[in-house]
Amino acid sequence: MSTGIVIVVAVVAIAVGILAGYLIRKTVGEKAIGSAEQKAKNLILDAEHESETVKKEKLLEAKEEALKLKNEAEKEIRERRNEISKAENRLVQKEETIDRKLENIERKEQSITDKEEDLNKKKKELEVLHQKQVEELEKISGYTKEEAKEILLASIESDIKVEASMLIKDIESRAKEEADKKAKEIITGAIQRCAADHVAESTVSVVPLPNEEMKGRIIGREGRNIRAIETATGIELIIDDTPEAVILSGFDPVRREIARLTLEKLIVDGRIHPARIEEMVAKSEKEVRNIIKEAGEQVTFDLGIHNLHPELIKLLGRLKYRTSYGQNVLKHSEEVAHLAGLMAGELGLDVTLAKRAGLLHDIGKALDHEKEGTHVEIGIEILKKYKESQAVIEAMRSHHGDYEPTSMEAVLIAAADALSAARPGARRETLETYIKRLEALEEIANSTEGVEKSYAIQAGREIRIVAKPDQVKDEEMPYLAREIAKKIEAELNYPGQIKVNIVRETRAVDYAK
Repeated sequence: MSTGIVIVVAVVAIAVGILAGYLIRKTVGEKAIGSAEQKAKNLILDAEHESETVKKEKLLEAKEEALKLKNEAEKEIRERRNEISKAENRLVQKEETIDRKLENIERKEQSITDKEEDLNKKKKELEVLHQKQVEELEKISGYTKEEAKEILLASIESDIKVEASMLIKDIESRAKEEADKKAKEIITGAIQRCAADHVAESTVSVVPLPNEEMKGRIIGREGRNIRAIETATGIELIIDDTPEAVILSGFDPVRREIARLTLEKLIVDGRIHPARIEEMVAKSEKEVRNIIKEAGEQVTFDLGIHNLHPELIKLLGRLKYRTSYGQNVLKHSEEVAHLAGLMAGELGLDVTLAKRAGLLHDIGKALDHEKEGTHVEIGIEILKKYKESQAVIEAMRSHHGDYEPTSMEAVLIAAADALSAARPGARRETLETYIKRLEALEEIANSTEGVEKSYAIQAGREIRIVAKPDQVKDEEMPYLAREIAKKIEAELNYPGQIKVNIVRETRAVDYAK
């Protein structure tokens, strides 16, 4: 068989196979499609039946729920209506009660009005009766109402005046007794709680020597050593027949202390010559400055006084070496502060102010050898310079009567100062010595030409001199004051300063003929 025929047969076979496959597939697909469509229709019918059933059930449930809500609403409305009805009933009852009360009040008001009218009538009747009785009494006594009242009041006033004057006298007497007793208790209590012996040397210091040979070494060749010491310290050395002792004399207590320490150091060291003296003086000055600072800080600490200016503390420390009539001024100031504070506490005053002013009341004595003026004026200047309060200045400035006291604390400072100075053992000077010193002061003034009379006042701190007007003119008074002051400086030993006050009286005389 030829190749062409085979190819044709093959092609025909393939075509027949394809056609047969198509016919078979078409027949099978149509059957499957018909079956699927039938199933879909069945599903749709089932779904429609089921949805109708669900719809009916939901409608039924909704109707039941609506019915239930309707019943509940109707029930709530009924309850509300019942409550409203009850409230209306209560309001009606309250209105009825109020109406009854108003009726009662109106009846009571009417009753009160009737009683008031009745009382007014009775009052008028009583006034008429009282007036008739007064008229009858005036007729019987022979006095009018006003005259009788005046007589009665005069009698009562006289009796009351006598009783009042007796009562006032009794009260004044008891008040004075109580005041005196209380004042004595406060002062004695303050003194009892603060008492110490503060006597010290006033203008000289004594340095003991190991042997008499040391006097020659202190004097030095041709006196060069003693001159060097006196020049460096400003203190006079007295080397006399006193055995194994050198006396240091000078009014400046700080310089005297520096000289004493210097001399003691030189005696211990043994090398006494001008260069060594200068070195020891410098060391002693530094040591004394430290002692002064510590003393000032210690006294402020002991008294509980704070916020003092550092320079004021140093000036307080200088008072450690200052004496007044043998009494140490720093100890005296501390004692015055304690006394003033104790008395202020008893009287309910400012304790801090009293202590502060008491401590600073003699601060001027730290510089009264260097400045002109009384220690009070110097103290005022110092306190103003270092910004102390006006209350402190006013409290301290009147302690010697130079100024009038402006506060109760100022009076306490003056009292405490007098107590501290007058306390037994406080000052070494006896009454006899004190009187002699005042007499010597007056004698110096009286012995001066042109002086008529003199009076020592303020414990010898001032001398008041009456000049003879026919011998001393106004322009000559400053010269007279200076002359007397120089005499006092040369002939008397005294602490601080003495004020020389000269008074000259001008008289004009004429006669009427």
